[in-house]
Amino acid sequence: LSIPLRVPLSRQLKQTHIEIDNFGLNSPEKAIDLGVSSTNNYQGNLALFHLDIKDIIESYHIILCVQTKHYYDEATSFLNDKSINFDTTLGKHPGVYLLNQSSFGSFMSKADKILLLDESQLFSLKMRPAIRYRSVLNQATKIRRVEDLTVGDFIVHYDYGIGQYVGLKTMELSKEKRDYLHIIYANDEALYVPMDQIDMVLKYSSHDGMHPKLTKLGGKQWSKTKASVRMKIKDLSDRLIKLYAQRQQSVGFSFAKDTDMQLAFERDFQYTTTKDQERAIIDTKHDMELERPMDRLICGDVGFGKTEVALRASFKAVLNQKQVLYLVPTTVLARQHYYTFKERFEKYGANIALLSRFVTPKKQKETLEHLKKGYVDVVIGTHRLLSGDVKFKDLGLLIIDEEQRFGVEHKEKIREIRVNVDTLTLSATPIPRTLHMSMMGLKDLSMIETPPLNRYPVQTYVVERHEALVKEAITREIARGGQVFYLFNQVLGIDGMVHKLQKLVPEARIAYAHGQMNKDQLENVLSDFIEHEFDVLVSTTIIETGIDIPNTNTLIIHDADKLGLSQLYQIRGRVGRSDRIAYAYLLYDAYRNINDEAKKRLNAIQDFTALGSGFKIAMRDLSIRGAGDVLGSEQSGFIDSVGIELYMKLLEEAITGVSLDKPKETAIDEIYAARHVDPSYVSQDSVRIEIHKRIAELNRFSDVEDLKTELQDRFGALDADLQLYMYEKLFKKLSAKVGVYKTIVETNQVTLVLSMEASQKMNGIKLFDKANAFSSQVRLNYMKGHVQIVMVIKNEKRHWLYLYDQFLDDLIYN
Repeated sequence: LSIPLRVPLSRQLKQTHIEIDNFGLNSPEKAIDLGVSSTNNYQGNLALFHLDIKDIIESYHIILCVQTKHYYDEATSFLNDKSINFDTTLGKHPGVYLLNQSSFGSFMSKADKILLLDESQLFSLKMRPAIRYRSVLNQATKIRRVEDLTVGDFIVHYDYGIGQYVGLKTMELSKEKRDYLHIIYANDEALYVPMDQIDMVLKYSSHDGMHPKLTKLGGKQWSKTKASVRMKIKDLSDRLIKLYAQRQQSVGFSFAKDTDMQLAFERDFQYTTTKDQERAIIDTKHDMELERPMDRLICGDVGFGKTEVALRASFKAVLNQKQVLYLVPTTVLARQHYYTFKERFEKYGANIALLSRFVTPKKQKETLEHLKKGYVDVVIGTHRLLSGDVKFKDLGLLIIDEEQRFGVEHKEKIREIRVNVDTLTLSATPIPRTLHMSMMGLKDLSMIETPPLNRYPVQTYVVERHEALVKEAITREIARGGQVFYLFNQVLGIDGMVHKLQKLVPEARIAYAHGQMNKDQLENVLSDFIEHEFDVLVSTTIIETGIDIPNTNTLIIHDADKLGLSQLYQIRGRVGRSDRIAYAYLLYDAYRNINDEAKKRLNAIQDFTALGSGFKIAMRDLSIRGAGDVLGSEQSGFIDSVGIELYMKLLEEAITGVSLDKPKETAIDEIYAARHVDPSYVSQDSVRIEIHKRIAELNRFSDVEDLKTELQDRFGALDADLQLYMYEKLFKKLSAKVGVYKTIVETNQVTLVLSMEASQKMNGIKLFDKANAFSSQVRLNYMKGHVQIVMVIKNEKRHWLYLYDQFLDDLIYN
């Protein structure tokens, strides 16, 4: 970009920065080469950052803009540990510059030899809560939203309807600073929603991605719309409630507790289980020991250890003389799991069988006979297992791997099988219907979010398809002794693509694979590729699941815009399965118009480079594709009128019978808690919003302490106002739970007055014991049918909210 063009742009544009769309051009020759590229997203992996700058440190200006004190100290410590010289003020000479300031973004300019990184690229600034494991039935509403709210998003407020988010605004009212979501409604009317009410605001998504009509504030239309949708929801909720009730009431097999042999089998695992993997295993085995049939979803990224959960559950079933059906979407994955199971179960004498179209008719017949007689303990296979001729002597466990890959008819068959059988569903990107059922408590959920040791995020690039790029990517991978997947999803043209690539990279050994090949051909090609007889495998989406080749660390996807988001994510998971940095190139044809939905998919897959993004991908996929395929097309019109997020909330209301209207909160006099996260403490609006969300979700005193520790670790010491905001939010929830209808704050004491109904229900002996054990500061009164809890705060250095939060938490939960 020439200097004369830069000057008019800076003078004429009022915006503080320019966003560039890299999809818009039909003719690449018309493109202006800015000479600037995006940077790696290190997510706190400073070892990877060090690796990337080794070759450019002498010639580039490497500028690190880190505003947060905690991260600035961490960066300083890292640079010192690696003996990297750096300056804290920008200079003319190449080198590393660590600046204590914010930046508008990150980029790399080869022409100017500049690498600029802001702290969000160096460190993962998105709030990462401590991973908790709990029954989703009991804590359904506690699974947090994973999308970030960005300016321009359409939102839906529970009480006021559909508006557009403009930004975060801080205002001072009655000496009290508060953060507000600024939302625009019809006729440019503004609504400011206090951040402590953020749980009333949801993102808006429609079934076709169309922009909604904004609601008019003050009218009755929104109430009518909600009422209409509620009526339509009733039939669906009745069906779901019936389904859930059947599951709860049906009696299955109660598996025995773990034996020494089970523990010996688990010790055979050559890796150390991660904490959340261990939790998923414990929860699964606990479910199996109950009388009601298990229905658990294990949601975890590719390579995060879901199969080990399935192996241990299967072994438990086999020890209890029950058979296991392991259903997978592809013959390739079935084959891989078959060998994994055979290897692990072999020394324990279990009989493992494989059933797919690649198994000979004679062998299939023999396997079917053995299943019926109970000679087979575990059968692994594709939808062939759903055929009418498959009979079991005593089926005890059904495992479904990547259920989104099965068709409607197959899913109906699965439902018939699973009525009284323990069911375990494994998925990296669960289909939205399953996800929502889990979130509403109709299915138990375990999240495996911790990556294995020494696993790096896949570096992902969305770029126009050019031969030079393809050649460079392949030759670079071969040069470091690695292998390449080239995904070309057209069986008819796959020969021609191999020929093109061979011409482009003559030294590469190239083979191809697709699902229409016969069994022996496909197995031979895959075996040869695993043995490194070939450098490049050109393949259809048959590689989407099941191929685990750690030496393959470059992926090139031809026409990536034609694939779904979950598909892209699964395919990308085929690389980056070792301790080597992997690369994924998502190519699109510059001469073809790409629709908005495809752009969103490609941007999303680039956004979610962090390990453990599968759950987020499923949520984003839901947002992009909308709700048409979640609950059936007949529901989509009603969904659009309120947006899918609120639709699901209303459905949850209908199922649980718990209204999501604002809970009644205790009247509190004279607290003046600043419901505000200061920009000087956390500069990014998206992270400030996330902190408000976390505060809105506090339920226990321990939650407050955990959040305080996390924030201090990430951003430094918390000020008194932010702590007070947390304690006040928790106090409102706990006091409402106890039945407090009035709080009287005086100079020397604070009195909680319980309602008459709550006073009658209160366990007087427990209340007396808790008050006595807590402190001599707590007194109990009873006046005119009301229990009163009085806390003396004279000479007390700690805030009374802190004390009452501790006391009420103990009273309610212990």
